[in-house]
Amino acid sequence: MSAESAAKSGEQWSIEAGGHRAVLAEIGGTLRAYSVDGVDLLDGFGTDEISPGSAGQILAPWPNRIRDGRYVFEGSEYQLALTEPARHNAIHGLVNWSRWRAVEQTADAVTLEFTLPAQVGYPWSLRLRTRWSVSAEGLRCEQEVVNLAEANAPWGYSVHPYLRLPGVTVEDTVLQVPAKSRIMADNRLLPIGAVKVAGTEFDYAEPRRIGTAVLDVTFGDIDFDADGITAVTLADPNSDRRIVVWADEKFRYWQVYSGDTLHGERFRRSVAVEPMTCPPDAFRTGRDLVVLAPGETWTTAWGIRA
Repeated sequence: MSAESAAKSGEQWSIEAGGHRAVLAEIGGTLRAYSVDGVDLLDGFGTDEISPGSAGQILAPWPNRIRDGRYVFEGSEYQLALTEPARHNAIHGLVNWSRWRAVEQTADAVTLEFTLPAQVGYPWSLRLRTRWSVSAEGLRCEQEVVNLAEANAPWGYSVHPYLRLPGVTVEDTVLQVPAKSRIMADNRLLPIGAVKVAGTEFDYAEPRRIGTAVLDVTFGDIDFDADGITAVTLADPNSDRRIVVWADEKFRYWQVYSGDTLHGERFRRSVAVEPMTCPPDAFRTGRDLVVLAPGETWTTAWGIRA
């Protein structure tokens, strides 16, 4: 494990094992880089860059968007800052621009911690710990959160890695998503209903090329294997190379984004594959929202295999 000097993304922690290497950044506790045998699989960013398009960030205590930043929880109404002002939404939680610290370090693993203070719009304090590790099996992320408050707290979680196979365009990438439905969204990218995907342009239950499809889609009714694992696969159509993003049973949704609203060289350069514990606007709808009791510890795990 090594720490390097850094600029806009803060201190850096590098972990390595079995040909796999990952770099974590202090700002947001972000996964900034991931490579296998020297080949980058994560479309990351430089140490002196601000994470573009939420690349590699942890999204908590809610993923995606909350309409108008306003919600009611257990009888009280709360107003969050509108961090996506153009759409009048609160987006991607409260921890992605904070400074995390390393609390445990080895050559192949690092645990980063951040204590979220109670604040206007979210008056609960949480302690988050993320253990990142690499091995010949791939990258693994174990997330823990503890409710430090004296009242129940609403909670949702996601991560935002952009992935790409070397030499393979987004159009040629073969995508497989084990889902039976998708959430329909309005022009503010907020949910307005759900429909089955079978036989539609959004049906990726069997692997197929992304082609010209514009994806910023929440998939639901997802399938799990006998071990309680769900996985999305990106594959090279001309070889057996593939990237698998897996997640445990706490994750009920997949968000897949083809980067069409990013600018410059990042436009449709990679695919964001985001496991989510709840859908967009869950603080308002309550759908699959986790309620953390005072003192409760909640854990989950996800990872990347290549």
